[in-house]
Parts: sequence; C-alpha cells; structure tokens
Amino acid sequence: MSAQGHAEGIVIAIDGPSGSGKSSTAKGVARARELRYLDTGAMYRAMTWWMLHQGIDANDAAAVAEASSRPVITMGTDPAAPTVDVDGTDVAAAIRTQEVTTNVSAVSAVPEVRERLVALQRETIARARREASGIVVEGRDITTVVAPDAPVKIFLTASAEARADRRSKEVETDDVAATQADLARRDQLDSSRAASPLTQTEDALELETSNLTLDEVIAIVVKLADEAVGAVEGSTAR
Repeated sequence: MSAQGHAEGIVIAIDGPSGSGKSSTAKGVARARELRYLDTGAMYRAMTWWMLHQGIDANDAAAVAEASSRPVITMGTDPAAPTVDVDGTDVAAAIRTQEVTTNVSAVSAVPEVRERLVALQRETIARARREASGIVVEGRDITTVVAPDAPVKIFLTASAEARADRRSKEVETDDVAATQADLARRDQLDSSRAASPLTQTEDALELETSNLTLDEVIAIVVKLADEAVGAVEGSTAR
C-alpha cells in the first residue's frame, strides 16, 4: 500500500532494440490505461547531448564518467506530451539529431552513466506508483535491471527490414540501407556492452511486431496489463 492508503500503481516494462516499436507502443498503452510514461532511451540521449554540448568526447569513457553527475536531467511523464529538459533547457528535439544517435551507445556503455540514470529512472517509477495508476517504462534494460519485478514484461522485436523502414520514416530519410546498417551497429554495441547489455529475460513475453499494426500491439500489451492488475486485485481480496 502507498502512503495515500491505496494499492500502488502497476509497472509495465518494455524492452527491445531500436525500431522495434517501443516508444509508440509504450505511449499508446500509457494513454489507453491512463498511466505515466518514461522513455529511458531519451535520458541517455539527453546525457549524450550534454556531453557533446560540453565538448566532451563521447568515446572517452573516463571523461564521460567524471562528468556524468553534473547535468540535471528532468523527464516529463505525460504520454501525450513527454518532455526532456537538461539544466532547464528543452532538448526533446535536439537529442534526436544524427550526432546524438551516433554517440549515444558509447555514452550509454559507461557504468557511471548507467548507475546515475537507473537511479533516476527508479525514482520516477516509484513516484508514479505512489501518485498515479502506474507507469509504462521503455528502454533496453527495463526488464533486466531497472524494474525486474514489473508484473508485465515485454520484449519487442521486429525484422531488420521492418525496423529500418520504421526508423527511416521517423527520421525522414530515403536511405533505408544506411539506416539498417546503423541499427545493426547499435544492436551490436547495445548487446555486447559490459554494463546492462540488451538481453531478453526468461519471463518477458517476446512480441514480434513486423506483421502487426501498432493498434494490435497496444491491444496485446493492454490485455496483459489488465490481466496482471486483475491477478493482483484477486490475490489481495482473498
């Protein structure tokens, strides 16, 4: 029970590689169930943007580690209008540039960065559970590290071609082959890093989205969430 005297809200954890549909699915589920939403990847992008803005080499792990405690990263959790601020500056658009995309895997691999941002993520989750109906959290280590006890754990996947096509439309480029190559590069970096690599837990449902519409994927996750809430309510009623 929370401090307000009601059951704490649900946590829906969604992991998966770039282009698998995490963000669209997570925001859709959050809107459908009136939950808060957290894009943890945006937090790593915000940290990367700050490093680059400060002239710090993203590939200099020691320099990144030393500076990782300095930026103040604030995330808005409204799924209809999520915000990302660094030191009071709105960087929601700035963190989506190709420069940030190219460097974010290197910054994300630094253990000190992950330690700090995971702590912030867990604080956000705890606040949403206390103050709201819960939260949908998406990223690459949510089911394994950030919220391993989440009652709903999803691992989204899609074919390389589907992911590249989606990401190309998102960034408005016609060079799908280059996008696919960049996704493959990030997959390798994210899956092989020593700190919190992208992996699928045994208890996470793998959901292959290549041939599913966004609405179909959202409906599947919402159904799982409803079943999880029903199971909790049923156990507390006994």
